[in-house]
Amino acid sequence: MSKIAFMFPGQGAQYVGMGKEFYEKHAASREIYEIASEASGLDLKALCFEENTDLHITEYTQIAMLTTEVAMLQAVLELGLQPDLTGGLSLGEYSALTASGVMEFEDCAKVVRKRGIYMQEEVPAGVGGMAAVIALDADTIERVCDEVEGVVGIANYNCPGQIAISGEKRAVEQACERLKEAGAKRCIPLNVSGPFHSPMLKGAGDKLAKELEQVEIKDIVIPYVTNVTGTVVTDKHEVKELLAAQVSSSVKWIQCVETLLAEGVDTFIEIGPGKTLSSFVKKISKEVTVVNIDQYADLEKIKAIAG
Repeated sequence: MSKIAFMFPGQGAQYVGMGKEFYEKHAASREIYEIASEASGLDLKALCFEENTDLHITEYTQIAMLTTEVAMLQAVLELGLQPDLTGGLSLGEYSALTASGVMEFEDCAKVVRKRGIYMQEEVPAGVGGMAAVIALDADTIERVCDEVEGVVGIANYNCPGQIAISGEKRAVEQACERLKEAGAKRCIPLNVSGPFHSPMLKGAGDKLAKELEQVEIKDIVIPYVTNVTGTVVTDKHEVKELLAAQVSSSVKWIQCVETLLAEGVDTFIEIGPGKTLSSFVKKISKEVTVVNIDQYADLEKIKAIAG
């Protein structure tokens, strides 16, 4: 039997104006922006819809992306389509948790606001860095990173041929040189404010764990895949520990998609700005249907699937 997975992107896909039509045309979507503004103490409408530079700063990007994704989700749900499983890349996992009924959106918004601040502040600017490694296998990348002095390792298993590394700036630079020698087509420094998903952010994860102590985790009605292990989570008692670990752990997105495929998912619906995850899934499997919901007009694709 065919199954549907909803998936949600992480930061990097944000743009000014994202979600605006959903806000204007759907009462349920509009309410999400209002709840997020109240929970975070920020004007989410201004942050997402009006020209500004804050949108691309981690502490603001994360709450903006979460709000936009969950607002778009409301419009999808109104068309009668429900997922069998959910997943998200890094920050997107929080949207997946909302879609799975694990966390109330208000709680999610409060946690994500703190998550963005903690990740932004954990490592001073210029100390850490990240790079995208193109056209080299994961085993080789892992081996080379292990050989480099200092903290550096895989941050994101995005899709075959595209893996990100993260860690101390000098160690990342040395790893890039050696990875090119080992056969990488390119090694591109990423314009990010910190060494995300590396052990250098463990302190941010520890702070996040304390925030999560205040949050009620509900029974998992719709299973989701976690970035930390790439496997399905069905036990609500695992959620908080996984979310705290996720900040400094590798994002195993390839493994998440492979798990969803093994679970029988043949339709992947990306909900949120851009087409990043849709692109990754297509590189992992040519046999599945992949749809992205970014613009309001994209809802026509959902109507076709929902029948």
